[in-house]
Amino acid sequence: MGRPSVFITGAAAGIGRATALLFAAQGYRVGAYDIDEVGLGRLAADIAGTGGSVHTGVLDVMNATQWTERLAEFHAAAGQLDILINNAGILRAGPFEGLELATHQAIIDVNLGGVLTGTHTAFGYLRDTPGAQVVNLCSASAIYGQPELASYGASKAAVKSLTEALDLEWERHDIRVIAIWPLFVDTAMVDGVETGTTKSLGVRLTAEDVAAGIWEATRKRSRLPRVHYEIGTQAKVLAAAAKYAPNWAVRTVNKYFSGT
Repeated sequence: MGRPSVFITGAAAGIGRATALLFAAQGYRVGAYDIDEVGLGRLAADIAGTGGSVHTGVLDVMNATQWTERLAEFHAAAGQLDILINNAGILRAGPFEGLELATHQAIIDVNLGGVLTGTHTAFGYLRDTPGAQVVNLCSASAIYGQPELASYGASKAAVKSLTEALDLEWERHDIRVIAIWPLFVDTAMVDGVETGTTKSLGVRLTAEDVAAGIWEATRKRSRLPRVHYEIGTQAKVLAAAAKYAPNWAVRTVNKYFSGT
């Protein structure tokens, strides 16, 4: 086996960029993919400048042909696919009826369709790499549906279910599938987003916080399998409340924080 490798979508900025920098610093061969070529160029220069290994390429996660091409190129260079990180996503906020139907559809297509397409396309490479892992970015805003984030939360709730199913299905192939659950993260994705929950809970996590959480989660393989990893105190509290509190109480808490 050669140097471990990681393939990251949405890597030009935010969580994807921070994750690429961290894994490169830890000796991974990084595949960094995005629709933002300029951002990828900056990332590649930063990684190369510290002696790291990086391959970049344009990838629209909704494009199955591009997935096939980018994965083949990266595997040809790296020889294995240890970790696939499905990070690319979009967020649009506002009253459900106030957003165009095309906007809702785009959220589902990118956040769920991109994960489904990429993970399906990567299966053969993951199967052929012992101990491979898939990391899907979820969101604590999907623990209970959030007003003004209805489609976004729905897309991430669907990713949760997909993650759980594949972790069970692919165990026989020695592929681990996990979900990372941050709340709101200080990246360009939340610039200009003002909802009841962003105002009441704030934006307290950095991209580096989430990258560190991904790194730690991918280090932990125990006899008691764990699928979900909440990032930050707020996400952990919300997840615990949703798990143990009565549904009416969870609804009441979310109604309070969202100001509805």
